[in-house]
Amino acid sequence: MNVQPSHESRPQAMADVPGACELPLTRAVVQYRDVHELDAPGGRIQDIGLALVLEGRYAASAEVVDLGSGTLKTLDLSHELVVLDWVYEPTLEHAAALVRRAAEGEPDGELERFCFQVALQVLERVGFSSLTRPSLLRLGFRDLCRDLDMHEGTSVRVRLDQGRLARIHLDYEADALVFATPTARREPLLEQVLTTAFAGQEVRRRVPASEAASGGYEVRFALPHTLGELQDQMHRIRRGLVRVLERFEPARLEGLETLVSTFGRRETLARLRQDPAEPRTEVLMEAAPVATVH
Repeated sequence: MNVQPSHESRPQAMADVPGACELPLTRAVVQYRDVHELDAPGGRIQDIGLALVLEGRYAASAEVVDLGSGTLKTLDLSHELVVLDWVYEPTLEHAAALVRRAAEGEPDGELERFCFQVALQVLERVGFSSLTRPSLLRLGFRDLCRDLDMHEGTSVRVRLDQGRLARIHLDYEADALVFATPTARREPLLEQVLTTAFAGQEVRRRVPASEAASGGYEVRFALPHTLGELQDQMHRIRRGLVRVLERFEPARLEGLETLVSTFGRRETLARLRQDPAEPRTEVLMEAAPVATVH
């Protein structure tokens, strides 16, 4: 779709900004990170890091609606944004109308449902690539967090001992599972559990700059090259985290398994249609188990 630049897309105040874009971002579907958010960074589990630009005529910032939560955000355009696709004018107008309706009265969930459907349609249309991989990883890990530890953040919390918590999140860019521990000291029991639960994956210790900082571990995965491989990786992460919970919080895991067996797993990625021409791969030989923490 050709988008014609508007004469209003670059105000005089931005004339001295190097590299300011002449193309208005209105109607663009963008992939954003915390660094782009001008207000308090998100990180809530409802947000998916994909947004529709409602008003993007200026080079400094853009008003967007997150396609997971339906939340209005203002993004800083001085950092590089990934533009995945563009929506048609009627789609933009309908989204804006739903935003106004939600602001005026009681939310009925229609805005969130519509936005999420737009997100899935865009991901299907664009297809799997290095650009969409972080968004797909975020969607997959969000489902996993909702099954294992539903709270405001996109992470899974595990109680180690004496009330200490490890928070587990996924680094979408590096495709690494990060276990953040409360102190910088080594956790021999956690190391043993990780190398067993994620056998075959590289496990690394995060060494903080000072003893006062928190430490942790990383479980690194090979970057998936297809949607099928990414789904397989999500299943491996789920199995690994279940084994971690089985070791540290067996009673909690029992309750979670009862809920999942009753209501079923969340499988957002399974809703995406895969390209029938996309080649599928099968594992012929598992990688050798990793016996040490680097």
